[in-house]
Order: sequence, then C-alpha cells, then structure tokens
Amino acid sequence: MIHARQDYNRIQDPDNLIPDDEPVFLLRAKDRTAPAAVDAWANLAEIAGARPNIVNAARKQARAMREWQSRMRYKRQTWKAYNALNNRVR
Repeated sequence: MIHARQDYNRIQDPDNLIPDDEPVFLLRAKDRTAPAAVDAWANLAEIAGARPNIVNAARKQARAMREWQSRMRYKRQTWKAYNALNNRVR
C-alpha cells in the first residue's frame, strides 16, 4: 500500500488485502474538510452503484468525524460549498 504521506507508512494492512503498489489516501477527523469529503465520496459511490452497506459506513464515519470535531472544538467547516456540491451530485 502506497500512502500519499510518508509519515502514514506506519499504517499497515496486516491481512495483505491491499496490494503493495496500490495507492491509498487517508483522511483524518482533524482535517476540517474530511467529513464533507467522505460524504461527497459516499454520494458519488451511491450513484455509481456501490453496495449500500459501504455507502452507509462512509456516512456513519463522516458523522463520527463531525462529532469528534465538535468535541475537540474544531471550527465548523463552512458548508456552503459542500451543500452546493452535494445538491449537484444528487
């Protein structure tokens, strides 16, 4: 698995489900845009025919990210751009 950031190389795939040469991208809740990005991905995945359990798991994770941000007193993302994108995608 190839990470976009070298400092994430410690994140491993112990079951070897991800090929060594496959790029991956990790979003953390501390990134204020992560919940919106995950929701946007879920919307696109749903349109593309992804399994509902995968889409629902992504949306659940986006909610968990927002809850974490709220608990950690992160400034809330300005959702104007996200809402505009979300309305176009659906």
